[in-house]
Amino acid sequence: MWLVTLSTSTLAQETTPQRFHYQKPLMGTKFQIILYSTDGKKAQQAAEEAFQIAQQIENACSDYSPSSGLSILMRPPATQEISPLLAQVLKQALHIAQQTKGSYDPTLGGHSINWRRAKTRNTLPSAEAIAHAQKTSGWENLTLTSTATTHTITKKFPTMQLDLGGIAKGYAADQMLTVLQKHGLPIATIAAGGDVRLGDPPPGKKGWNVGLKTLATDTRQRVTVSNCAVSTSGDIHQFIEIGGTRYSHIVDPSTGLGLTRRTSATIIAPTATRADALATASCVNPSIHTYIEQQRATHSFVITISPKGTTTQIISSHFPKIKHILN
Repeated sequence: MWLVTLSTSTLAQETTPQRFHYQKPLMGTKFQIILYSTDGKKAQQAAEEAFQIAQQIENACSDYSPSSGLSILMRPPATQEISPLLAQVLKQALHIAQQTKGSYDPTLGGHSINWRRAKTRNTLPSAEAIAHAQKTSGWENLTLTSTATTHTITKKFPTMQLDLGGIAKGYAADQMLTVLQKHGLPIATIAAGGDVRLGDPPPGKKGWNVGLKTLATDTRQRVTVSNCAVSTSGDIHQFIEIGGTRYSHIVDPSTGLGLTRRTSATIIAPTATRADALATASCVNPSIHTYIEQQRATHSFVITISPKGTTTQIISSHFPKIKHILN
């Protein structure tokens, strides 16, 4: 069954909010909802609607499904009308690309394709493949034009490849929480891979305990937060080793190759859409920490390890207190 429900009570009405847990595979990972409600039927209905929204976003933004809105957009012609949903995701993606000066870039789909092949073949992409991906990418070469009724994308290169993997899960988590809130269920959290969107704190708690998956190996870490998003990106689990060199799944746009500098970046932001994209951007370019410090309620925690083993840690001055738990 696609939806699993775990709760301390199955009664339709309770005087005290009960904890419910739902999960479903989406976007190549496991999406989970934890919420508190006094009404089990209401909780399940809201969770089902939230998952439906996430499925619609996957249908629009997947670059694996040939029938998705994004896959259709990546084919000729250069100018196409797109759905309002895909337009909203691309609008935010292009905005963050501009703000980060391309450290996050949704037009690097050609590099993503190269690295999926590299992982399968265990060999680096050819110089020709890298050059083609670089030539046909660049967020400045993608233009979104919207009116009251239509949304049109113009690609400078008709076969430009796009990849929304660094923002779509975060966007989905935001929309899912909105659905739960509309159902009168603000005490909730959405986990989507490395992205967590948090609503009001659980009953009697100051916030939600969120584990941080960083390059710090001596301790487990967590923060207690609410009404925000926490996203972590890096090569802790996704990497390949070729010729004795470790390459991240995150591509450096300047080289077309996976990062060889090990990095983990955790971003806390008002929305999971921003946290998701900024986590990727921080891996590519840790120096955008200065930009992040200037953003409202946005904080970063970045750890890098150079190929020679030098560790550098950058943390925002107002990053929430991190609790360290010995392994």
